[in-house]
Amino acid sequence: MSMADYKEKGNIQETPFGYTLKVIGGKWKMLIIYLLAENQPVRFNDMKRRIGTITFKILSSQLKELEADGIVRRKEYPQIPPKVEYSLTQKAESLLPILEQLCEWGEKNRNSL
Repeated sequence: MSMADYKEKGNIQETPFGYTLKVIGGKWKMLIIYLLAENQPVRFNDMKRRIGTITFKILSSQLKELEADGIVRRKEYPQIPPKVEYSLTQKAESLLPILEQLCEWGEKNRNSL
């Protein structure tokens, strides 16, 4: 189905495009996915350090949303101090070619202003 096929629904959130935006949209989710694609598994504090300006609260909530959507896998080790690692699921791996295309688009167009 094309985007035109969904125009009649009226609510963009009910379309496949709306679902995709829900899963990867926002300021941080694609950065988290990109970071995990390049360096998995990644521990929470390491992820926070690499992203930089994100708060602990926002990173935690974004990871929980990505986990609920089946994009991120959280593995907790029963030790003291607690150790938790994050990695991408197979569902997320199917997104990587699309994210790579977005990167290529950005590379081609970022200096065109």
